Parts: sequence; structure tokens; C-alpha cells
Amino acid sequence: MPSLDRDQNDVDIDLAQLFRAIWQRKGLVLGATVLAGGLAFVGANAIAPSYKSDAKLLIESGQPNFSASGTASLASEPLPDELNIASQVQLLQSTDLMKQVARDLKLYELAEFDPDSRASALTDFLVLFGLQKNPLELAPEERVLKTFRQNLAVYQLDKSRVIAVEFTSKDPKLAAAVPNAIIGVYRSLQSGAKLDSNSEAVRWMETEIANLRGKVREAEQSVAEYRSSVGLMPLGSDQTSFTSKQLADISTELARVRGERAAAEATAENLRATIKAGKPTDTLEAVAGSESIRRLNTTESQIRAQIADASTRLLDGHPQMKALRSQLSGIRQQIQAELLKVAAGLENQAAVAREQETQLVAQLNTVKADTARAGEDEVELKSLEREAAAQRQLLETYLARYREASSRLDKDASPADARLISAAIEPADPSFPKVLPITIVTTLATLILLSIIVMLIELFSGRAVRQRGYHVAGPLDVEDVPVAAEPRSVARRNLDVSTVLVEEEPVARHAVDDMADLVVPDDRLKEDDQFSAAAVADYLIEEATSIAFAISPSGDEGSEGTVALTRELARRGRRVVLVDMTGSGWPTQLMTHGSELSGITDLLTGDAAFADCIHPDRLSAADIVPQGNADIRQAMRGADRLTMIVDALADAYDLVIVECGPAQAEGVARLSRNGTHEIILSAPEPDERELAEIMAAFEAVGYSDLVLMSARLPQSDRDRDAA
Repeated sequence: MPSLDRDQNDVDIDLAQLFRAIWQRKGLVLGATVLAGGLAFVGANAIAPSYKSDAKLLIESGQPNFSASGTASLASEPLPDELNIASQVQLLQSTDLMKQVARDLKLYELAEFDPDSRASALTDFLVLFGLQKNPLELAPEERVLKTFRQNLAVYQLDKSRVIAVEFTSKDPKLAAAVPNAIIGVYRSLQSGAKLDSNSEAVRWMETEIANLRGKVREAEQSVAEYRSSVGLMPLGSDQTSFTSKQLADISTELARVRGERAAAEATAENLRATIKAGKPTDTLEAVAGSESIRRLNTTESQIRAQIADASTRLLDGHPQMKALRSQLSGIRQQIQAELLKVAAGLENQAAVAREQETQLVAQLNTVKADTARAGEDEVELKSLEREAAAQRQLLETYLARYREASSRLDKDASPADARLISAAIEPADPSFPKVLPITIVTTLATLILLSIIVMLIELFSGRAVRQRGYHVAGPLDVEDVPVAAEPRSVARRNLDVSTVLVEEEPVARHAVDDMADLVVPDDRLKEDDQFSAAAVADYLIEEATSIAFAISPSGDEGSEGTVALTRELARRGRRVVLVDMTGSGWPTQLMTHGSELSGITDLLTGDAAFADCIHPDRLSAADIVPQGNADIRQAMRGADRLTMIVDALADAYDLVIVECGPAQAEGVARLSRNGTHEIILSAPEPDERELAEIMAAFEAVGYSDLVLMSARLPQSDRDRDAA
């Protein structure tokens, strides 16, 4: 840390003197200001006024009113993009359009648009000596267009499809007439271009439609001829061929016959099985439908009733009983015979169905063969039909476009792709010059410029610079040194002088060798924590210190102050790390949860990596490199590596604090090897004699300034450390 230069006093800028100098020259300043304002007013009124007017144009797709069929056009065109709008801006500035407007408004007759026709003496002089090209060499039309371009401004309004056409002229009527004329010519050109395009499209499509009609006729005729030649005549509106329809009908009939055959065979088999098993057949559908079996069943029921009636009066051996039983037996035989007839009839029905199935299968195979042959013919037919359909569709498309283009042949049916949304009107006030704003700005600028000139004269002459005042106070002891009014003060001891200077800035310094003279500021100072951790932290932050070595003559008490300083810096958002180089390892015990952590001694011996030796403080956002576990004597053999380690930490942290404990000046000098590092003397209860000896020792090794800190560990941190 460089020592303070005691031979020169600091200086301040006397603001009061600056304002007094301006007030003393108020007549000159105000006079020049009024003169400049008057000249600006007269000059602005002398300038010929110019007027500006603008018209706005919306770029949008212009659709025709109605098509040839009388219906509104439904085709929606895409909205113009940025490139399209930029192209329209260039079109509005085209030379042909400006020539048309110039002819319509007879701008060639106005002197405003051909100022070079009346050349001035200055122009003649410049032309004579070749400093300027003769403007009369240009054609009158080119000179008019040159002035036209200078006064015309065409631009797109931000984030819109609106184009503004702005024109400036000395004539307010002309300023409004030119933008309106430009937009009128632009829309006429666009409408005419669309009309010409539609006319060319109609002529071209007439020829194409005639050719397409012949092609469609030929294609449809080819389809009809091929269909008749191969016999692929369509049936109905679904265009199904005859063979396909026949194949479908035979398949349906075959499925029906197979179903009937299967049903008859199953019913006959079931009936014979029932008769053979002697089971009742009344529930069978085939038996229930036989009229003769129903009559026999009725007769059987009557005979059974007679037998039951006679059995109440006659014995079983009675002739009448025997006759009735004989009749019942005959009826049963007749029923059995009828059942067999029903079964035979079902079998005959199944045989007939089987024969029909055989015939249908033969027909189906024949039709399948015909269908296979017809499939090849249908492929060719479909190809011809697709060609005819394509030609027909193309013809219909051309006809629709032809009708639409024909409907746009009328001039009113082809509007321009732009719409006038704001016509230019004749301006009432000139756009330039603005007399009042020009006068006010010129007056204020002159006043400010003259004031700045006066201030600079005072500063360079030295009249507006004053030195800070000091006075000498009586002798004070170290304990009686007053502190600065603000907490950012830092006490420093300088070994080169014997007086203590307390500046108006909050920094206090103690003398070591001679405390007889004390210089204090004029303002009354408060007694505050001048040597606290907060004051030292303020100084280190202000000086942008990156590396500091802390010496603690009192041992662990001083190390506690270094821990308090580290935590104070961390609370202020600084990335700070403390390196414990003490013999007791007291900072490691205060900031970590254990004493077996890898640390600086392990780094010096090469037994651990960087990442393994950096640990967080348990009470703040600071980090610590503990004492370590390696042998201290062996570690100090590699003390030359400490500088490299500290520099590496300084690259990653805002501040690196190396706590050396009660170290000697020679040892600290050998460890730091750099006189620009801060040396912090942490002494909670400083003794003047001891501090003088320490400072003398550090002066002998090249350190002229030390930062004194008498901080202690806060009681809250002590309680948490004890917990």
C-alpha cells in the first residue's frame, strides 16, 4: 500500500467562486445572450417559409366486384408482405411517375422547381474555377426532377401496411396537391397494369379453351368406343360392369342354396335319430308342419280316451278293449310311416339343393374367368377415363378463370391494390422555420455556453480552486486519537513522519515516533469505532485490495479480530477467503466444525488438491483454508509456494486474507514477496511501545504503512462458536 504524500495539501473546487464569477460578468453574459436571441429571431423571420403536407395510402389486395356469373369472388389473395410494401415505396418514387405528376401539375413552369436557371454570382465563380459543375448542362426536365426528389419523402409507417407520401414546397397549395397527384397517378398505373394483364390473360385462354374442348371430346369418345368394344357396359349410376354384377348375383344365390342344403340335411338327420331313439317328435319343426301327422295324432288321442273310458267298465281281456288297443297300434304304425316320409322328403330336398349348388359353382367359375379377362380391359378403360377426366377438369378450370378475367376487363372492375385513407390538405402553418423554438434554443444555448466559458476561465486561472484547511492541536496519546465522523475511516501508522493527519475524508493516521503534533480538521469529530472491522473493511473495499496479510501480536485474540474482519467483508457481498497460517489454528477452530480438515500445510507439502482445502465458514458466506494436517516444519520447507497459492486464490476471490498470527516482519516479507500487499496489524488492546517496535521492524523490511485494527469477535459470534 503506498504511503500518503504529506508535502502537498488537497484542493477543492470553490463552487461559490464559480457562480460569483458568472454574476460578476452578468452584463456581458446577458448582453451576448440577448444579442444571440435577437439575431436568431431576425434570421428565422428572414428565411422563406416552407410548407409540408402528406397523404397516406393503405396497401391491400383489390378484388373485383363481381364475376361473370354474378356471384362475388371468393378467392382470397394473401396480404402484402414487407418486401411488397417496400417495392411499392420504390414505385411511388419512380422517375416515370414523377414525370407524369410534373406534367399534370405543370411543375416545369414554376421557378421553385428550377432554381439553377437563375444562377448566382457565387455559382458562376465556382463554375468558372472548376469547383462546381455547371447546373445548366443538365436538361430542364432533369433539374425539375432533381428538385422534385429533394422535396419528396415516401416511407412506410412503422408496423403497418400504410405508406406516407410527404412533400415540401414554398406554396402550401402545391404542398398538398403533389402528394394527392402522386397517389392518383400511382393508382391509375396499378389499375391499368391489372387491366392489361387481364386482357392478355383472356386472349391467351380463349385459344387454350378451344384446344381443350377438342381434346376433351376426343378423350370421351375414346372411352365410349373402348367400352363398347370390350363389352364393359356400365349398369346403373354406380358404373358397375355386367360381369361384376353377375358374379355378385351368383355368389349370393350359391350362398343361399348351400344354406338350404345344410338345413335340410341337418333336419333329416335329426328326425331319423329321434325316430330311432323312440323319442317324441312333436316338437320338431318338420313334423309339426305335416297335416297328416297332425290328424293321426288327433286320432291317437281319441282312441286313448276311449281306452281310458272303457277300462273303467271293462277288463283288459274284453273284446272291446282288445279292439281299441289294436286300433291304437295301427295308428302308431301310420305315424311312424309318415315320419319316415317326412325324413325322406327332407333328404330329397337336400339332394336337390346339392345339385343346384354344383351347377352354381360351375357358373361361378365361368363368370370368374370372364371377370378376370374383363379386369385387364377395365385397367385400360380406367386409364382412358382418367385422361378424359383430367382434360375435362383442366377445361373447367380454364373456363372459370376465363369468366373471372373477362369480368375484370371493365376499368371499374380492376381496382388498384391500394386505398387512399388520408388525403393531403393545405397546411396552415409553415414547417420551417419555427421562429419561437429557434429563438428559445439559441438563447438558452448561448447562455449555457457563455457560463461554461466563464467557469473554465476561473478554473484554469486558479481563482476557483481552494486548499483544504488544517490547524495543529495539542499532543495526544494513542488511546486519545479521535475518529472520523463516518464509519468508513481507517487508522494507519506511517513510519516516515512524526505527526498524525486527520483529513476531512474519514481516514485517521497515528504517528509512531513522535506524538507531539496532531493535525485535525476544522469540523468537530466524533469518537467512533475508528479501528473496527467495519472501518477496515470499508478501506479494503475502497482501495480494491486483493491480498492482505494479518499480523496478530497478541495471538489468538488478534486472530479473532481477523475472523471478524473476514465475516464483515462476506456480509457486504465480497467473496473472501481466510488462509490460516497461525501455529495454534485458532481461526480454523472458530470457522469450521472440525480440526482434521485439509488445509494450507497439505497444499504446501503437495498432499491435497486445491478443491479439498477450501471449506465454508459455518457462520457466514466466507471461505477458509484451514491450518491442515501435514507437519508444519515440513510444510514450511515449501513456503516458497505460498505466493503462488495466494495469487491463485486471488484470481477466484475478491480478497484473500492470510492470518499469520504473531509472526515476525522478516517471515511475513519472505512469504508475501510483494510490497503492494496490505499489512493489517490486528491488536485488540494496542500497546504504543509494542506497536512502535513492530512498525519499525516492518519498516526495516520495506513496509512503510500498516493498517491498525483493534476489532474483536462479536459476542453473538462468540455465543454461536461456543454452541
